[in-house]
Amino acid sequence: MSDIENSIPDKAALAEIYANNRANYEEALARAVHDISKLLQRRGIHPTIKSRIKDFESLFAKKIRLLKTAWDEHRDPLPVNDVLAMRIICPFLRDLDEVENALAEHYEIIEIERKGQDRSFREFGYESIHVLVHIPPELKPLCKGLERDVIEIQLRTILQEAWAEVEHELVYKAEFTPFDEPLKRKLAALNATLTLSDIIFQEILDYQKKLNDALKKRREAFYGKIEQASAKVFGIEEELSSTIPRPVRLKKTSGKAIPEARSDQDRWASLDIDTLLLSALDAHNASDFDTAISIYTEILSRKPEATIAAVVYKHRGMAFFAQSDYPDALSDFTSCIMLDPECYKAFYYRGVVKSIQGELQQAIDDFNKALEIHPYHFFSRYRRALCWWQLGDYVQAHADCEIALRIKPENKLAQELQKKIGEHLARDEI
Repeated sequence: MSDIENSIPDKAALAEIYANNRANYEEALARAVHDISKLLQRRGIHPTIKSRIKDFESLFAKKIRLLKTAWDEHRDPLPVNDVLAMRIICPFLRDLDEVENALAEHYEIIEIERKGQDRSFREFGYESIHVLVHIPPELKPLCKGLERDVIEIQLRTILQEAWAEVEHELVYKAEFTPFDEPLKRKLAALNATLTLSDIIFQEILDYQKKLNDALKKRREAFYGKIEQASAKVFGIEEELSSTIPRPVRLKKTSGKAIPEARSDQDRWASLDIDTLLLSALDAHNASDFDTAISIYTEILSRKPEATIAAVVYKHRGMAFFAQSDYPDALSDFTSCIMLDPECYKAFYYRGVVKSIQGELQQAIDDFNKALEIHPYHFFSRYRRALCWWQLGDYVQAHADCEIALRIKPENKLAQELQKKIGEHLARDEI
């Protein structure tokens, strides 16, 4: 087994450690908040203090991100520092210096990072002081299982906190951000004109939420079709039928709906790329694949920049796949890869199509490339295991399936594949 495979974390084992210690983490953080609150009150500072224990799914997802970043940058992975975290929110900027000095006098400071202070007024992004402190000795017995014995403390003013809360929803958590420059300029303007923030934040938040909801539904429907194909191999279609999402036909597209007209050019000429993409995703999620493909094609006809075109090729390929139009799907996934050679999902999608067509070794080549880029991607690992199994290489299949189940131990298809592989290996030994 390679070094990278040895580094893949065992989700089930980590979840058990976390569950056994969660209550102690909460007690330790509550005591730390109480002590810091008393410390600041003695200095005449009465801030708002918010605290949270990072939930396990977020913790594991961040660990995977840090491992992926370390893989990309050819260095050791960074630890997760913010399992225990708090925010100290003060009315005025001068209070931040007082809080920082108080923490430095009473705690062992590991590092201080001042986020956002190097940005110009034309850039958007929250400002915040991040202080990492060692967990006090009296609290360490409550903090077993952490990668690092630290508490992350963020210092912000009330306005910085207001901006950061909204930005967290719009930028950090989102999988999809707007393409067109007008919305980017709006975000930058908010940094200088907070009086307009409520209106503009809500506009962007609603718009982006719809984009990401549409993307999520589209992705779930795509994976559902793939899982149904796998379920046929194992004969467990009925067992999975309740867990595979079904396309939901939308009644009406909100926002700028596509108007009725005599030609596609008339219908779409006045719409920008963001609105076209949202309309395409609505059509895609409603299983109106012809309309979705037409709109994706319209976007590509406008010759957008390479990063945008790569995304649209990927989505159009998924629509072709949903129609079982495998040649066009392969062509679009290949176009996406040519424009974005680091898009592991395009390699994965292309590998899926090739595996369905019976081109198992070529599919393995694509899954290999996807895993070179993102070795922690469950689906590429699982689908490669399935190809090895279909080729009769049960040893390779077992190795891949075992690693896949470290990442998603609850996946029924991977569980079933592991069972089948085990039966074959047992017969070979006999």
